[in-house]
Amino acid sequence: MEVVPAWAPAVGFTLLPHAGGFLGSNITKREIPAWYKTLQKPSWCPPNWVFAPVWGTLYTSMGYGSYLVWKELGGFNDKSVVPLGLYAGNLALNWAWTPIFFGAHKMGWGLVTLLLTTGAATATTASWYNINKTAAYLMVPYLAWLSLASALNYRIWKDNCNKK
Repeated sequence: MEVVPAWAPAVGFTLLPHAGGFLGSNITKREIPAWYKTLQKPSWCPPNWVFAPVWGTLYTSMGYGSYLVWKELGGFNDKSVVPLGLYAGNLALNWAWTPIFFGAHKMGWGLVTLLLTTGAATATTASWYNINKTAAYLMVPYLAWLSLASALNYRIWKDNCNKK
């Protein structure tokens, strides 16, 4: 008798990345009007309303990709340790950025965190490519957004380095 429905892992893996985004959103909602609004931002900074739907889409995409890798490798086992471990490290770094940047107002450390996240996401994507190409391709928009986010974080940090 099957205890877990066949669809449950797909849903669980797809929703997992949203957990950190949801927790971080409480910090972001508090800090946008109180702190972030006061920062100088470049002309190419996306409007605030763009970030939630973009991150929601990216979290869903990478979460589903992780499910495809998990399924392809037969679940949690010796073969899945590296590709899913890299992904877990990527998620932990991703989730850490909001409390660092928005919560602690540490823009420079936020940039360091984003660069480490980008490295972990790149390693994850590379490790997934030979396992499931679709999963790797699902990471490409995330990598592109991390590039934009890193450039934006850098510009905000440089333009506001004297602001507390």
